[in-house]
Amino acid sequence: MPSRISETWSHGAVVLESGSTRFALWAPDATQVSVEIGSDGDARQSLPMQAQADGWFVVESQCPPGTAYRYKIDAKLEVPDPASRAQQSDVHSPSLVVDPHSYTWQNTEWQGRPWHETVIYELHVGALGGFAGVESHLARLADLGITAIELMPIAEFPGDRNWGYDGVLPYAPEASYGTPDQLKHMIDCAHGHGISVILDVVYNHFGPDGNYLGAYAKEFFRHDKTTPWGDAIDFRRQEVRDYFIDNTLMWLLEYRFDGLRFDAVHAIESPNFLQDLAKRVRSEVAPGRHVFLTVENEHNDAGLLEEGYDAQWNDDGHNALHVLLTGEDEAYYQDYAEQTTEKVARFLGEGFVYQGQVNTFGEKRGQPSGHLPPSAFVLFLQNHDQIGNRAFGERLSQLCSDDALRAATAVLLLSPMTPMLFMGDEFKAADPFLFFTSHHGELAEAVRNGRRAEFKAFAAFADPERRAKIPDPNAKSTFTDSIPDFSAMQREPGATWQALYKQLLGLRARELGPRLPGSQALGAEVIGPRALTARWCLGDGSELRLDLNLGDTAVTPKAPLPAPEHLLFASRSEPSADAKGLGPQLARVSLIPADQGASA
Repeated sequence: MPSRISETWSHGAVVLESGSTRFALWAPDATQVSVEIGSDGDARQSLPMQAQADGWFVVESQCPPGTAYRYKIDAKLEVPDPASRAQQSDVHSPSLVVDPHSYTWQNTEWQGRPWHETVIYELHVGALGGFAGVESHLARLADLGITAIELMPIAEFPGDRNWGYDGVLPYAPEASYGTPDQLKHMIDCAHGHGISVILDVVYNHFGPDGNYLGAYAKEFFRHDKTTPWGDAIDFRRQEVRDYFIDNTLMWLLEYRFDGLRFDAVHAIESPNFLQDLAKRVRSEVAPGRHVFLTVENEHNDAGLLEEGYDAQWNDDGHNALHVLLTGEDEAYYQDYAEQTTEKVARFLGEGFVYQGQVNTFGEKRGQPSGHLPPSAFVLFLQNHDQIGNRAFGERLSQLCSDDALRAATAVLLLSPMTPMLFMGDEFKAADPFLFFTSHHGELAEAVRNGRRAEFKAFAAFADPERRAKIPDPNAKSTFTDSIPDFSAMQREPGATWQALYKQLLGLRARELGPRLPGSQALGAEVIGPRALTARWCLGDGSELRLDLNLGDTAVTPKAPLPAPEHLLFASRSEPSADAKGLGPQLARVSLIPADQGASA
């Protein structure tokens, strides 16, 4: 037997070449474990598992795909497989044996798309009608110019309505969205449309309902370190590291996802787990295949983006732009309320706003990032958090003027940073995106009260009666109200905004895309109270210049505006009276040939 147990046992039920299934559970606190075969209410077979070294229990049996099973711990507690590949109905139901090779792939030559072509469309699978519902949007999104969809987490969660961050079975696609083969079919169809598929995964915590690991594997968690969700996961344990790394490889190799976005990695208490994970991915993925690894990281750890990770969601960029667009300065916007225009200039010119500066809590945050390529920063005007963490889920279109929103959209789609939209952005959806769950009993009450308590610090919600009007996360209407009305695409203003997005994404693909590899920022400077100029040297030596004025009066750039023949896009018609000035609520994007730009 090899000295490293995880080289022998993979977590969960594995269908072997012989046709039998091997069940393996890491349960170091258990004295005996059995596999209970059969669904609830049926006659069941009990298979005793053999105890192995280091807390493993293992058994092989002739259990075909589709077999329902549970583990019984110490003859009393029945639990789903923590590495279940599918659940019969929900997190508390039996797990199912899954054949990973049952789906026949159609787009077998797909190798993905290079990162510089990436335009991400973040979506919630449940809001779009499950895996089959997402398929119905793929042709439209490809025509719009989207090159990658990013799914909010799909790991099995309690109930059938959830953002996905309450998942407890990371290997099992949410049963209410469809089967594993239906998920593969959706990914296959996306590839047929030339669209990459990225999955948001949560490795920093488990949800509050349906996680039984603590009952038989207390060593899965650290009891000396806590996170906002409870005891930290103990990534010092090899069995724990393998559990998550194998999960990563399952999504990328078996399901053929083109990338993963790792949620809140700042809450992962391990100095090298993420680096080890990236190394495994890069060593396991076939040469020539494009696979992306991106992170959400409040620590602005620039070094991580040099150690196997392609990009980070740039919350700094969003927050600074949001304050400039809306004037909001409460909660996490406080860090961007002072010298906001300078902060927008800093993220456009250097990536992060916070690169070691002290925030409003007196804490140093971030690392220098100016040496990183612009593509290492995923920029967005909205995402699930930035809409859904508002009490009433308002979208940006309800918080700023149309002229300002058009200008910001030009920044998003025509800068060299990697752009991301949230579902509905492209037609100026008026529907909210609210925080929703489907918990019950005491947990539902705790979530409801906790949600409303989050807003006590906001002036608008100081009144308890006002807070009581915040939608109940567990009400079905909270979920249905969050489903975008896609019929609005055919009406005004939806049709006009969709045309704008298609125009900008066409420009990005034709004029910028081939030039983006090798791009470098040339810096940004403030030219007015709410105005700036940013410049980039693109890979072919040409210069991309953005002149942005979100103020109410015209400003004069420090360097003359580029010649009209170099203008790539203006977010609105410019007054002819002052050709040298930059009008209010305006973005101008110019592309200057290599032999004519200041960077030449």
